[in-house]
Parts: sequence; structure tokens; C-alpha cells
Amino acid sequence: MARFELKLPKMGESVAEATITSWLKEVGDTIELDDAVVEIATDKVDSEVPSEVEGTLIEILFEKDDVVSVGETIAVIEIEGEDSNKEEQIITALPNKVKEVEKTIEKAIEIVATPIAKTSDSGKFYSPLVRNIAQKEGVTLSELESIIGSGKDQRVTKEDILSYIENRGVASNETKIEIPVKTETTTKVDAQKKAAKPTVKAVPVSVNGEDEIIEMSRMGKLVAKHMVDSVQTSAHVQSFIEIDVTNIVKWRNKVKDAFLKREGEKLTFTPIFMQAVATTIKKYPLINIAVKGDSIIKKKNINLGMAAALPDGNLIVPVIKNADQLNLVGMTKSVNDLANRARNNALKPDEIQDGTYTVTNVGGFGSIMGTPIINQPQVAILALGAIRKVPAVIETNEGDFIGIRQKMIVSHSYDHRVVNGALGGMFIKTLKEILESWDVNQDF
Repeated sequence: MARFELKLPKMGESVAEATITSWLKEVGDTIELDDAVVEIATDKVDSEVPSEVEGTLIEILFEKDDVVSVGETIAVIEIEGEDSNKEEQIITALPNKVKEVEKTIEKAIEIVATPIAKTSDSGKFYSPLVRNIAQKEGVTLSELESIIGSGKDQRVTKEDILSYIENRGVASNETKIEIPVKTETTTKVDAQKKAAKPTVKAVPVSVNGEDEIIEMSRMGKLVAKHMVDSVQTSAHVQSFIEIDVTNIVKWRNKVKDAFLKREGEKLTFTPIFMQAVATTIKKYPLINIAVKGDSIIKKKNINLGMAAALPDGNLIVPVIKNADQLNLVGMTKSVNDLANRARNNALKPDEIQDGTYTVTNVGGFGSIMGTPIINQPQVAILALGAIRKVPAVIETNEGDFIGIRQKMIVSHSYDHRVVNGALGGMFIKTLKEILESWDVNQDF
């Protein structure tokens, strides 16, 4: 019998490693061709690694949550045939074997480590969860004793010990650079610094037996961090404009059946708006930029990000590359393809990178407008509100009258460090003019 090494495949030019999130097969399982063997995750997207051969899984070289480099062997499958290269395979597997031995030793050390008593000599009580976290992270009993708990009777909670673990490295670094020479002057300066910089303590969240604790998913944590980082990086400001899309609604209703029959694709409003956005960006290229330090990077390509909601409540932004080069048919095919594969967790890492401007559709959830957060390192994002029938003043040669029109509100968030109100406002004003001049008699 021969041995086949299953390696972590290349997932795009900018992706060098991935995290093992779940093994779908166990040692001893029969593997069919193209069977998914393991689930992996990059910092943007989750995917599966299929088998290139048929055989039996005989060895798993990495555990869940291990980070693996592209090209590394992650499992071994026994297949039919002569094993003509055993020596080379054994040499290749040695580094992974060493890693396994090291992990085994680490686990053994953890097992024999002295457990922390639930009640210390000073009378403080520590819950099983706090003791487990402390032992896993190498927090000694003396360190636990120094933590002032936020729970009842100053009991140390999970949040307290996690906060301590997160900040003790910072405290350690600060201690290393202190100069152990104290004078009257330095003492006064230290006192002034302490007075000028009060300690901010996190407010503990009370949890009772009726509350449900839900662990955030890996992607949820990434999205949360990305949003907080964006707000702390960019000076967000918004402009809003109302657009009359009555002609677009009429035109789509007229051609959507013929479009589906000819192109095999459903025609939604999204590709129409995306095409208009790409056209507007060509008129205002300084909205298609990124900031790097004190420099502005003017992007050559117009790559439109399209925010898509996932079934689990998370958000992902597939990117339509060179969107300004697509006609309406091409844009529709791209939008539908990326949206469908996003919902099925089938996007490739390269398909969610290199966006230069993002569009999000808050109207899909009934919202008439929103204030979206910029998708870093971009400098602007557009939110499409719900299309509604509203009474409106219609101007004609015979005078003004009230009629029913289809309207939507567009919200434009932009980075006020580099995009001023004139550019941000003119951008959506031009978008409005493009959409309101839609020809109801045009073909697709």
C-alpha cells in the first residue's frame, strides 16, 4: 500500500496560512475522491479541503485550532499501489512528528501541574471556571490573590481573570523599562501622572440562572474587531440623499421575465445600483482611495465590495473586481454568483479581498436608511435604503401636482480625514442624477 500526503492547498496569492477548525473525518475512515476531509479558516473566510485520492485516513498531523502554512502536510491517506518513496515521506513527516511529541509533552505538563484549591489560605473562594482558566494560562495562586474581584464579596469572576491575563503582559513590559532611581522630583512627577490618568475599570455584567451565555463565533469576533478598529481609525461623517427610482422600478418590472429567459439570471435592483455606483466612481476617482500613514493611495481599479448577510447572522463582503468594465448582464451574473456562494460558504479568499469601495443594502431588512461603518482600509461606504411608495411633488410644464413615486434614501459614510463634505455630497448627488435619468425604453 502507498501513502498519500494531503497538504494544505494554496488559497490565493495573499493567503499564507489557515487555522484548522474541524476534522470531518477520523483516523480509520474510508475516504472517497473529493470527500471533504477538514474544515479550515483564514482571517476572512471558511472553506473545506477535499481529498484528491481514494483510500483510508491513517494519520492526522494537526489538531483543531492549529495554524498551518500553505503546502504543509495535514494528514496521510493510505491508497492502493506501491509506496516507492517511503524514505522521502518519512523525512517529510518528521517535523510534524516532532510537533506532535512537543504537544504531548505540553499536555503532560498541564496534567501534572499542581491544581489551585477552590479556597485559598486567606479564605478567598475561586470557582472551577476561574481555577481552570488560571491553571491553563499559568496564573499562580499568589497572582489570583492580588486580583480584586468584581463579583459578590470581591469574588474573582471570569471577566476579572481574563482581563488580568490580557493586561499582565503590558504591565510586565512597563515594569522592564522603569529606571529604579527615585528622587523627590520623580516621585512628584509619578504622582502627577497617576492623578492625570485615572484607572478605567470595566463594568461587570451580571449573569443569573435565567440568562443564556452565547460564545461569539470566530467570524463574529473578527467582524466585531474590524468594526471597532474602523471607528477608531476613520473620522466618520454621513451625507444622505433621496432618489426617485420610479423609472427603474417600472423598467425592471417590464424586462425581468425576458431577462431571466434570455440570461438565466434573476434581475434584482442590486446590479443596477452597483453599475451606477461604478460609473459615479469613475467621475470622482478621489473617493476610490486608501490611506496609509500620511499618504493617500489612489486605486487604479474599481473593485466594489458587496456586503452580504450570512445565515448565521454574520456579515461578509465579496468583491466584484473591475466593476466599471461590466455591463448590466455581467454585473448581474457577478452579483448573483457571489451572493449565492457567500450564503453557501463557498467563497475563495481572493474573492473577499482588494475591495476599494463598498455598498451595503440595509433596505433588504426594511430600513429606510442607515449609517454604515467604513470597511477599512477604504474611505467610503454606501447604504441603500428600502424602496417605498411615497407621495411626492411632481413638477410639469402645466404646474406642480402630487403623485405616487417610488423613492429610496441613500446614506454615504466617508472618512472626513481625506474626503470633505463637498466630495462626499457631490458623489451621491451625481449617483442620484444617473439613477433618476434611467431610460424606461432601453434594452438590457
